[in-house]
Amino acid sequence: MTTAQVLRTPLTELAGVRHPVVQTGMGWVAGPRLVVGTANAGGLGILASATMGFEELERAILEVKSRTDQPFGVNLRADAADAGDRCDLLIKHGVKVASFALAPKKDLIARLKDHGIMVMPSVGLPRHAEKVASWGADAVMIQGGEGGGHTGSVPTTLLLPSVLDAVDIPVVAAGGFFDGRGLAAALSYGAAGIGMGTRFLLTRDSAVPDAVKQLYLSYDVNGTVVTDKVDGMPHRMLRTELVEEIEESSRLKRLTPTLRRTLEFKKMSGMSWLDLARDGRTMKKTQGRSLAQMSLAANTPMMLKAGLVDGDTSAGVLASGQVVGVLDDLPSCEELVDRVVTEAVDHLRGAHEMLVAIDV
Repeated sequence: MTTAQVLRTPLTELAGVRHPVVQTGMGWVAGPRLVVGTANAGGLGILASATMGFEELERAILEVKSRTDQPFGVNLRADAADAGDRCDLLIKHGVKVASFALAPKKDLIARLKDHGIMVMPSVGLPRHAEKVASWGADAVMIQGGEGGGHTGSVPTTLLLPSVLDAVDIPVVAAGGFFDGRGLAAALSYGAAGIGMGTRFLLTRDSAVPDAVKQLYLSYDVNGTVVTDKVDGMPHRMLRTELVEEIEESSRLKRLTPTLRRTLEFKKMSGMSWLDLARDGRTMKKTQGRSLAQMSLAANTPMMLKAGLVDGDTSAGVLASGQVVGVLDDLPSCEELVDRVVTEAVDHLRGAHEMLVAIDV
């Protein structure tokens, strides 16, 4: 039996979930199994669509809907050539939340909102939050530098208050969260909830191979590294032998495997060369990526798949937040969400008792 709602925040009201806990849309990790586990536990599960073809995404949405009646979301690439078509898919199937790794265009936000879909882009700076808020976004998610995958350099403790000061819409905090103390702290800052990636990856509901999960659990807080050698953008991942080799290798030495994996991704995704070129042009326009960075970006999905899906850590990379160093168990999503919420309530009550004690 999952915990009844004990915390009401703008996130729980907007998304219609019981608890202000978000399972982030991690590529190759956040599939139907993990999303269903999170949704049934009362959190907001988010499907990762960037590593899915269009038809595959529709099948995943339908699978989630067949296994839960709770709200869930889909994470979309705003710069994808078929972003509009994917948004229409969310509208068609009544998905509750659309999250974005980059700022979606104003007309896309309006289209989703017109159909009752909550729009929550991820942002890394206050000015980005201000922009999407002015375009009508319902909420934003920030990720501090502690977070896994693509990340910035500003820690959550500085990024969160600066974004809260910049906008009036709800802010969900991610980067460095793994327990109820973190949720209590985020709510005390003024956040509407927390997002967790690595913590949900390391659950029994995650489809990541068990051997890979055990590898994650063997790392300490210094076991991650932020590198731009994988896809040209700062990316936090486990410090494996492969990553160390990539860090030390020359650009020329990385060229052949990069091209091979780009071909693999093209075949797996069903994208045409024209689609890849369009995506590349959009990356260059919206993110300022160079040709070399765009080539690396096309390479990344297959390197992540090798580690997170195939379990081949000698050929794949493993995205991870710094919290990996303080995790030592594999709970179910239900156990995790219940534990986080219960701990948060205890800490918030403790803070209230301190206020009473000093007669404020």
